Amino acid sequence: MGDATEAEKPNRVTGSEAKRIKREALGIADSRKHHARPASPMKSRTKEPSTQQRVYRFRCYPTKDQAKQLEKTFGACRWVYNEGLALRSGAWERHRVSVGFAETCRALTGWRSAEGTSWLQEVSSTVLQQSLRHLDHAFTRFFKGGAKYPRRKRKHRAQDAATYVRTGFRWVEDAERPGTGSVTLAKQSTPLDVRWSRALPAQTLPVRLSVTQDRAGRYFLSLLVEEKIAPLPSAFLPGSRDPRAVGLDLGLASLVTLDDGTRLEHPRLLRRYAERLARLQRELHRKVRGSKNREKARRQIARLYALIGDVRRDILDQCTTRLVRENQVLVVEDLSIVTLLRPARGKGRRRKAKLNQAIIDAGWGELLRQLRYKCEWYGRTLVVVDRFFPSTRRCSVCHVKGPKQDLSVRHLTCAECGVVHDRDVNAAVNLRDEGMRLYWLVAAALPPGRKAPTLIKASELEECLLAA
Repeated sequence: MGDATEAEKPNRVTGSEAKRIKREALGIADSRKHHARPASPMKSRTKEPSTQQRVYRFRCYPTKDQAKQLEKTFGACRWVYNEGLALRSGAWERHRVSVGFAETCRALTGWRSAEGTSWLQEVSSTVLQQSLRHLDHAFTRFFKGGAKYPRRKRKHRAQDAATYVRTGFRWVEDAERPGTGSVTLAKQSTPLDVRWSRALPAQTLPVRLSVTQDRAGRYFLSLLVEEKIAPLPSAFLPGSRDPRAVGLDLGLASLVTLDDGTRLEHPRLLRRYAERLARLQRELHRKVRGSKNREKARRQIARLYALIGDVRRDILDQCTTRLVRENQVLVVEDLSIVTLLRPARGKGRRRKAKLNQAIIDAGWGELLRQLRYKCEWYGRTLVVVDRFFPSTRRCSVCHVKGPKQDLSVRHLTCAECGVVHDRDVNAAVNLRDEGMRLYWLVAAALPPGRKAPTLIKASELEECLLAA
């Protein structure tokens, strides 16, 4: 049955027939620009050597006219993304024709010229092209197996965002305050009012910028720059040349537990603001749909969630920065957060739902992401131990593997040597020892004078050894 169904599906259409279908059925014009000039492959822009790409995020306060124009831009970007998605999906489902980024850009030219969608001309074309490029990146991730099939963007559901490349904004640096200046977006005549909480690298032109609006109504300006980040001095153990290492056990009783017993307490922000959130949700439920009072209640909830997110990111940022500054090697466990957050079903689903909420509130994924890029910036090494390594069940003294214990058991007694361990500290010590074993394996394979890589994963140890 499956073979018969596959045989009925036509193969991919290419060549002149595909061009005819794109022109007649899909309304995509042929490529006529520079037709007489020989084609040359496009060169993608690469960052300058010995530099890192870094994003600086600032709060901005647009005027009423600027906010109105940004609202049009957000809506146009969302519409173009959805229309490009429908074009590419429909072309393959109905005609078995593959449509790429270049074809969607030519279709965008037709949409801007059409009578019914001429309002797209009120928005910069480069911003709309970036929306199509984001769609192309979503398809690329899907084809590589790293993401699901792209979905349509819905108003009030997806974040309002617009990306401007260098031709879509004007940057004038302030001579009195280097690293700050005025930013004027395309289709706008006055610069944005930006709160420069810190300065950009002096004499640096941003590569691109994005303007976003969150659900709380706040506007943010994110600038991508290329700068040289000086690595931190190497951290060694006192009186030796061995790198200073730390094992990190991520948990819920304590957010992070180090191998020396130091703990970063779980902020539990959702629990702290649970009563306030519940009260605001009840008020929202009593409001009439579509009324201004309902929008005010929704905005209050969004502001509270924005506060929770800001506090959580600040705590994680301070924690990861301190850990990276004080240690040369950081060891963590390879956590499958998606698996841990599987839906709560059947018996004990209430307890599982509470556990999922606590994991989301902890922000493990954001913590690991910050550790990864900060180790790359500052010349540190992040070692990711295999997720099946028995860090909790193994005794850190005699290395005997014990039985599996419930999460409620916080202290373990080794049946072999009789040592009583704190569950989290024991796991952190085992992670540090296993991580250093992997680190020295890779370091021994490196040629003299070469530094250890910034990321060592146990699941990719063979590739890492071959690369060394």
